[in-house]
Amino acid sequence: MTDVPANRVVITGLGAVSSIGLGASEFLSGLRSGRSAAKPITAFDTEGFDHANGCEIVDFDPTHWIKNLEPETLGRASQFSVTAARMALEDAALAEADLRAGRCLISIGTTDGESRDLDQLVETEVRRGAEHMDPTVTARVPAGRLSAAIAHEFGLSRVEAVTLPTACAAGNYAIGYGFDAVRTGEVDHALVGGADALCRKTFTGFYRLGTIAPERCQPFDIDRKGILTGEGAGVLLLESLDSALARGARIHAEVLGYGLNCDAHHPVAPNQDSVAQCMRLALDAAGVGPEDVDFISAHGTGTKANDVTEARAIRQVFGDRTPRTVSIKSMLGHSMGAASALASIGCALALTEGFIPPTINHVETDPECSVDCVPNHAVDAELRVVQNNGLAFGGNNSVVIFGKYEEART
Repeated sequence: MTDVPANRVVITGLGAVSSIGLGASEFLSGLRSGRSAAKPITAFDTEGFDHANGCEIVDFDPTHWIKNLEPETLGRASQFSVTAARMALEDAALAEADLRAGRCLISIGTTDGESRDLDQLVETEVRRGAEHMDPTVTARVPAGRLSAAIAHEFGLSRVEAVTLPTACAAGNYAIGYGFDAVRTGEVDHALVGGADALCRKTFTGFYRLGTIAPERCQPFDIDRKGILTGEGAGVLLLESLDSALARGARIHAEVLGYGLNCDAHHPVAPNQDSVAQCMRLALDAAGVGPEDVDFISAHGTGTKANDVTEARAIRQVFGDRTPRTVSIKSMLGHSMGAASALASIGCALALTEGFIPPTINHVETDPECSVDCVPNHAVDAELRVVQNNGLAFGGNNSVVIFGKYEEART
């Protein structure tokens, strides 16, 4: 078999649909200022819960972004994914005709698919006492539409559209899938990321586990009480460096490599050794050492178990020289399958803008975590390499390494 030289893979488009800002510019502003999206949930009836704060997206108008499909035929998560893809394409200054002319991959990760629409469908039909579901609503439910709808929106035929259901690590899984396809030359462009909508099912599940915070998310804080569920989508446009240079594209960052593993250790509890192994796999794939990493965007959920386990795994890999380790979930909550995709966009923006986003709501660091979480205020920093962790139930772990674009990497 003839060896094919691997392409360098760069990010030329960013699409962020988040509770702290719509679009890359507003998302950047939210990250820099430490904006909090926490507020009482309105997406579903919260009667009976002692507390029900979350991080919802408000004032979202899909008709502004979705041009070729009828938004009402899509579930909310698909509306998010199509919108984020449109944003990424516009940010990349890539014409739809050029996207259609090449080979394309669409890879979207998710935790819940269209569970929000399914929740509402069941609630409505039960209330009506109907024997059959409304077919116009059930058509919105299949999770595969999170990626397929993007292909339909842009009229793509030379395309592979996949939806990856690896829970809260799914965004990074999707990025890794696209990275491989562009690196090997299988596709010209890849639209990759994750999407999820706030839904009662997931909120209730975390609530029954005792992991929903009453008011705010406080990763790595000694008084942390859990997560806030959120929603949104993050989509990145990947292409080869040669392609980007040939069309004069702006390059946000370079994808250097990634690592995946699944330990299946426990349905919900993270495994320290497995998390550490995944980080080592990513660093090795990226060709960088622990000493090269300037900051880590942690999974950082704000639960007792995750934060201690993740911090210990980081020390296991990085030793005494632990990079600054932040969690943007303190601002926008846990957006499930979109979480690591939005965090990846945050990493790319941090590299180009020269700053490290803060971990807000921080009062006192838990000694068992012992990380510099950049409390409450962003800091300016010259960055070359950043790491993004995505950890999920069932032991699904994913880590992506990003680098500042340099003409020649050393």
